[in-house]
Amino acid sequence: MTEDLDDRFSSLTWDQIKILDQVLAEVIPIHGRGNFPTLDVKPKDIIHVVKEQLIEKQINVRDIRLNGSTASHILVKQNGTSYKDLDIIFGVELPSELEFQVVKEAVLNCLLDFLPKCVNKEKITAQTMKDAYVQKMVKVSTDHDRWSLISLSNNSGKNVELKFVNSLRRQFEFSVDSFQIILDSILNVYRATDCKLTEDSHPTVIAESMYGDFNEAMDHLKYKLISTRNPEEIRGGGLLKYSNLLVRDFKPADEAEIKSLERYMCSRFFIDFPDVAEQQRKIESYLRNHFIGEEKSKYDYLMTLRGVVNESTVCLMGHERRQTLNMITILALKVLGEQNIIPNAANVTCYYQPAPYISDRNFSNYYIAHGQPAIIYQPYPFHIQMQSGMV
Repeated sequence: MTEDLDDRFSSLTWDQIKILDQVLAEVIPIHGRGNFPTLDVKPKDIIHVVKEQLIEKQINVRDIRLNGSTASHILVKQNGTSYKDLDIIFGVELPSELEFQVVKEAVLNCLLDFLPKCVNKEKITAQTMKDAYVQKMVKVSTDHDRWSLISLSNNSGKNVELKFVNSLRRQFEFSVDSFQIILDSILNVYRATDCKLTEDSHPTVIAESMYGDFNEAMDHLKYKLISTRNPEEIRGGGLLKYSNLLVRDFKPADEAEIKSLERYMCSRFFIDFPDVAEQQRKIESYLRNHFIGEEKSKYDYLMTLRGVVNESTVCLMGHERRQTLNMITILALKVLGEQNIIPNAANVTCYYQPAPYISDRNFSNYYIAHGQPAIIYQPYPFHIQMQSGMV
């Protein structure tokens, strides 16, 4: 990498540009619901048609960026960094509700271009395309944040996520996912029919670290180190992402600082999701979206998350904390059940609420074999303790 702007920016090398080109040229299937056909989409093609639609509708496009784990994969492929969602950011002006609606309709109309030629498109509405191909839609309109997201469905979890950002205070969780690659220069090459990407003739492609210090963030990415700033600004505190990084063998960049950061993460998570049912829905959604094809990692993730909550939660009453820990425990057991994995019985202690007839003095526990220790029944809810840290 060469640093020729300021600390936030750096130019991509030729090897990185080649990986970027491969990512943008890869065919990604957008799976339709019901009888709707699969759309074969190249990122560079959908970016082009969406931008053209927005300009035609007089929506100003400042720049287009590749964000998050995909950008990290391009910058440091050799450490095994992978990506699932293809997160594309269109910098746009969204001064009113009208522009939000125009953006949504522009994207849905663009999808019509990717339908097979044999399909009669005349009677297919934007709402029909939304129902058939959109995984989720999000709109945020506050004093500080104005953006929308349209995520296109992919059954293997590799969703194409088109984000339209007027303003967004916090654009990253950790330094390793803070990179954005500005695509405009390479998109111009794709539109010019006489231009080709070669080592001797390629555009300057700029990447930016929203973390602030590009070189520091790159070191964190290369050596799999965890660092962030002001986690209390992140919705959910970054707690779920942090636990995911730990499971993937990332280590804290500063052991002394991380305990304080963990407390901030936990506090923000419980502020944003105060109810146990909300917490469970958020964790289950995270598992669905980030562990597709990695079912065996779910248990380790949940146990890691549980450990962080257990050690670093200071903002909850004792019973609230136990409720959350028990909820994560049950989710972990459910994951084991789905994988037909039974824990080693030597490491498991089960406590059951005794049946009503146990208190009957005339009841004989003749099922207990001689020479075996008596079962001690505790009047507690179902509870499990495992040597791996589950309580």
